[in-house]
Amino acid sequence: MPQNSTFVLLLTLGVIGFLILMVARFKMNAFLALMISSLLLGAGAVWHGLTITPAGGATRALTLTDTVEMFQFGMGKTLGSIGAIICLGAMLGKFLAESGGAEVLAKRFSAILGPSRVGWLVPLLALCIGLTTWFAVGLLLLLPILLTLARETKRPFLLLAIPMLSFLSVMHGVMPPHPGPVIAVAKLNADTGKVLLWGLVLGIPVAAIAGPLFARIAIKRVSVSPPAFQASVSASQKLPGFGMTLLTILLPVALLLMGTIAELARIENPALRSAMLFIGNPTIALILAVLFSLWSLGVGCGRSMNELLRFSEQSLASVASALVVVGAGGGFGRVMTDVGVTKIMGDLAAQANLSPILYGWVISAFIRVATGSATVAITVAAELLAPVLGASPGTNRELAIVAIGCGSLFLSHLNDSGFWIVKECLGLSISETLRTWTITETLIGIAGLLLTLLANAIWF
Repeated sequence: MPQNSTFVLLLTLGVIGFLILMVARFKMNAFLALMISSLLLGAGAVWHGLTITPAGGATRALTLTDTVEMFQFGMGKTLGSIGAIICLGAMLGKFLAESGGAEVLAKRFSAILGPSRVGWLVPLLALCIGLTTWFAVGLLLLLPILLTLARETKRPFLLLAIPMLSFLSVMHGVMPPHPGPVIAVAKLNADTGKVLLWGLVLGIPVAAIAGPLFARIAIKRVSVSPPAFQASVSASQKLPGFGMTLLTILLPVALLLMGTIAELARIENPALRSAMLFIGNPTIALILAVLFSLWSLGVGCGRSMNELLRFSEQSLASVASALVVVGAGGGFGRVMTDVGVTKIMGDLAAQANLSPILYGWVISAFIRVATGSATVAITVAAELLAPVLGASPGTNRELAIVAIGCGSLFLSHLNDSGFWIVKECLGLSISETLRTWTITETLIGIAGLLLTLLANAIWF
């Protein structure tokens, strides 16, 4: 390995260690710690004399100003892609909680399934919601129901929370129409239907291992109280009906599905296709769902517009801290990418003599650890795997995509926006998030690889 590569990897590991120490041991604000860590990483790269090649420009020495711009660009890009989605998802979740809709759903589901089967309800909901919705949206939609179930059933909070996170994460990483798998299908010329099939066949047991099974171990080692949750439903307040509440929570899923159908069905009518893609855009789907919830969970239940305004403002205030930390995580990941960590890890994977499926997983996992982005990891891995599959026609492309998707979820840590979303939404400390969410994601990555290799050995 070249000397520069060794230095960059050691520098990155040192900075990540510093970041964890500052946040976990010295209780520094996570946003500030991420900014300082990004500057330290850039300063180390500048001191070592690393160079950059701007788009359309000549290669030149890296400067500290470049580091600041990298951080700003990464933060802006991250917030630009998920900021509106998080805010709208938080509003919808707040209306669901304050209207009493979460309690209505939780009690009805508990009555239907029975208290002993409530543990299976959360994974089932996460599976259904996560099929089409982004991870952050699914988390914010299900959080009020999760908190209500934890309170009503008296079960340990993590026993319900970890399975929810696991199933939402697996759906996001391996199932079209989520962006990463869709990109991989296009780059590797795979069959979308078969990817969906293998994603379910392998994804469900993977999520079960990393979710319900791991949760039973985690609750013995990590004790976490659920975040404060108190809906302001008065005795005279009309509760929404079960059917209307269920319709409200499934509406964004249905709207997002329209975009998926437009993509997969190859609709030829340009106007119809354009309309379906527009409605199926995550931001538009959530705007429409929030507007509908203003009536179904608000005005229709006797709430005034002043109350709904207050709820929406409270929801935005509750995610403000999470948003800036998520953005800072994106900025830190961008600096890591631009100083060469992503390329170095990709080169290390390429030098190993691995089977195509294992090669794709290793690249995806390396890029995930370096950048914190599952979508980036899948995109880079699919790009590098395409010529390898061309030289190995016997490899099953759909299984390769499932392996890449599981690799893209491996070892979520402090440069991953999902890490901070989970931490803030569940009210966890850094240490608790590392011992729950990070281990869950690591188990998904490892179990996904092993089951994919096993399926390839048996069927192909």
